[in-house]
Amino acid sequence: MAAAIAAIDIALHDLVAKSMNIPVYKLLGGKQRNTIPLFATSTKPMGPELIDDVLKLKDEGWNVIRTTHGLNGVADKPTILEPSENLVLIAKWLRKSREALGEDVILGMDYHHRLSVPETVAFIQRMPRGTLDFIEEPIRDESPAAYQALRQMCDVPFAIGEEFTSKWDFAPYVEKNITNFGRVDICNAGGFTESMKIAAMCESHYIDMMPHNPLSPICTAASIHYCAAISNMAWLELNPYDGDMSDFDRYFVNRPLVKNNTFEVTEGPGLGVDVNEKLIKDLDFKYWEAPRLIKKDGSYTNW
Repeated sequence: MAAAIAAIDIALHDLVAKSMNIPVYKLLGGKQRNTIPLFATSTKPMGPELIDDVLKLKDEGWNVIRTTHGLNGVADKPTILEPSENLVLIAKWLRKSREALGEDVILGMDYHHRLSVPETVAFIQRMPRGTLDFIEEPIRDESPAAYQALRQMCDVPFAIGEEFTSKWDFAPYVEKNITNFGRVDICNAGGFTESMKIAAMCESHYIDMMPHNPLSPICTAASIHYCAAISNMAWLELNPYDGDMSDFDRYFVNRPLVKNNTFEVTEGPGLGVDVNEKLIKDLDFKYWEAPRLIKKDGSYTNW
């Protein structure tokens, strides 16, 4: 429901801004910055390939790099993931990544809520302090109490919030100082109207926003205007991770383009991006299913 509300909210902001011939950020109170800082993501598996990729990103000028867990799985058949074994491998290659990158690159890791509280503690303890500058979603977020217990047992900053759909979801994580970065998804959390309230709530606790941006150029354009308008801004996620944008230029007009590892804030009316409606009206609906991960005993585990 919140995603549907977000779609309407973003569309209405685009419509009103276009009717006034102004960019959306002016409806949000004006812009705080001219460019939006980004972070890049390596999805390479844990091993030498990961080291090569993060060094490549550093050579390209990226100073904030996030890794994933390196094991994504597929939807049509189970993939074995034993979290207690996987965390040992990941800790090893994150240590090597930090050694290769040096101290001048911000390094984070997205665990995609695959661990339990004790597993997360064991994972963090396997790395020297300073290896990670943030860890994203190490456990599921339904229980703020579990996250609060975890917060007391490890000192790596948390990035939490991409699954939250409202300020009420964010509230306990902000008020109890559990998260250090707000991973709001403007297309999941009610659009501009709700996301601006979430940013203001986070600002009152000195929490910078680190928006989730996994979708289309419309999501990216909306996120750019959002990031331009808020003061407490860390970095915006760069999508897609695989670099495949072959359909973007076909279906989207004036989509946001990366320049000097940032997005420039557009001055055109509305979001600044449009959709080729003639091409998309005959597209078939494509159902997406998350990969299926199982433990060695056959039980399901979190993706």
